[in-house]
Amino acid sequence: MVPGMALNLHNSGFSDALVILGAAGIVIPAFARFRISPVIGFILVGVLVGPAALGGLVPQVPWLYYLTISNPASIEPFAEFGIILLLFSIGLELSLKRLWTMRRLVFGLGAVELFGSAVLIAIGLHLIGQAWGGAIGLGLALSLSSTALVLPLVGAASRVGRPAFAMLLFEDLALVPIIFALGAMAPTAAGGWEGIWNVALRGAIAVAALFAAGRFVLPRLFAQAARTKSPELFLAASLLVVIVASLTTAAAGLSPIVGALLAGVLIAETEYAREVEVMTEPFKGLALGVFLLTIGMRLDLSLVLANWGQLLAAIIAVMAVKAGVTTALLKFTGTRTGTAAEAGVLMSSPSETTLIVLAAALAAGLILPSTAAFWTTVTAIGLTITPLLAKAGQAVARRIDRQERIADPDVDADRPGTVIIGFGRVGRTVADMLAVHGKPFVAVEADIDVVNEAKRAGYPVIFGDVARSELVDRLRLGHADALILTMDDPVLTVALARRVRGWLPTLPIIARARDGAHASELYKAGVTDAVPETLESSLQLSEAVLVDIGVAMGPVIASIHEKRDEMRQMIRQDANLDRDPRIRRLRQADVTP
Repeated sequence: MVPGMALNLHNSGFSDALVILGAAGIVIPAFARFRISPVIGFILVGVLVGPAALGGLVPQVPWLYYLTISNPASIEPFAEFGIILLLFSIGLELSLKRLWTMRRLVFGLGAVELFGSAVLIAIGLHLIGQAWGGAIGLGLALSLSSTALVLPLVGAASRVGRPAFAMLLFEDLALVPIIFALGAMAPTAAGGWEGIWNVALRGAIAVAALFAAGRFVLPRLFAQAARTKSPELFLAASLLVVIVASLTTAAAGLSPIVGALLAGVLIAETEYAREVEVMTEPFKGLALGVFLLTIGMRLDLSLVLANWGQLLAAIIAVMAVKAGVTTALLKFTGTRTGTAAEAGVLMSSPSETTLIVLAAALAAGLILPSTAAFWTTVTAIGLTITPLLAKAGQAVARRIDRQERIADPDVDADRPGTVIIGFGRVGRTVADMLAVHGKPFVAVEADIDVVNEAKRAGYPVIFGDVARSELVDRLRLGHADALILTMDDPVLTVALARRVRGWLPTLPIIARARDGAHASELYKAGVTDAVPETLESSLQLSEAVLVDIGVAMGPVIASIHEKRDEMRQMIRQDANLDRDPRIRRLRQADVTP
């Protein structure tokens, strides 16, 4: 401590930091034990420590000061920084080429989704008495979806994440023009539309400047930071780039998250992208947690209970419109119905930027303060339930996919041949080898996308989850030639092997094992053969390395034999086998140079 400097423990920064770090280090891991999403966990903590709950009791119970957020506005800059780092990390996963290929999705699908939802919501609000100006402002606000919550749930490259990211990116680009448009609609506005064109011009100049800096400055900056071999300096350079890019676009009138995204894209074009991502990841997670806390603190439980009927109706109506528009658009563009429905449900809740647009509409005199307060509560509730919407969307997609899946192949119930459980890389390779030798087989896979793709390729694959005992019963394993377990789920593999061996003592069961320890468990469960995938791949890798660096082939093969025998004996001892487990033996032909 600096001499003479007193440490003021009553500073609100200390109590706020205590709550934030306590939530991140204690509360959220506790929620994880009960399979509660960290997103919901942070929001619930925000509700609890906010001014509408324990924070409001501080005057009566002073010691609660250290367990609550005394000044919610003081942590909002950190929440905004969390969103900035999120978009920066997304940019690191992209490239200029990929952004260019997505231009039709961003400015086509994204524009129609945003303005289509806004028009329908505005018409609905006007029909119940809202003036046209306010209805348009509310429609635009409520049509936005949460970048900060949606993308961490589905990513930017998954089948749902790719169209979601395109729509969210357009919304982020449209945010500032929407705010200017609302200002132009104000009864006392003058020259508002001209401001939009000014922003567009300044924004184009800012983006061009960032691209130029990314081409000529970034490589030199990170090269210099890397030469110091100092993680602190490298981290400082990374955060400097993010902040400068965000401030540049903000100064031009665009959203700062656009600058953060561009910074990530520009760094992704350099060789430093992965190191930057690793360095900034902890900051992103903690700052996003602060953002989620602020969402929870906006929820006034007493107001929710007093108006629960109207709030529920408003949430359902907004979500129904947005989900319907998004699903219909994605279906129109050729997306599978299940994927379109999942994306529609996920994108149906409002956004954190909805609060910004609501404030702009209020400042323009388009809506009343009471109206803004009502829709702010709707937005906070919608953000809170977004993780639940993700689960609901997945359930809806699975249900639709089951109904739309390609018909199951005709399988001889009395002679199914070899039954393969799991049809990923390993299962498909096994199926190909069985087909080469003319052996009949049927595969079972729980991923509907894999099932449909395999059926189109002509494989006899059935959709189903072998964790459900009734499916296993219907496979008629008593008539099968063999059972092959290739799932990437060690616990389920052992459980299924034990169950089948219990009522079919002579059926050959061959299982994929992760390593020697897993192979031992499988042998104990009754499999005929267990194949440790890591063992053979590591032995073959070792053989290649030793030969390539000049070791004679004979000693290399001998040492590989010894290591394989060592693993074989270890598995035999652990599983109490009365025979050596069948691990691949090298024939003489294998050792011929």
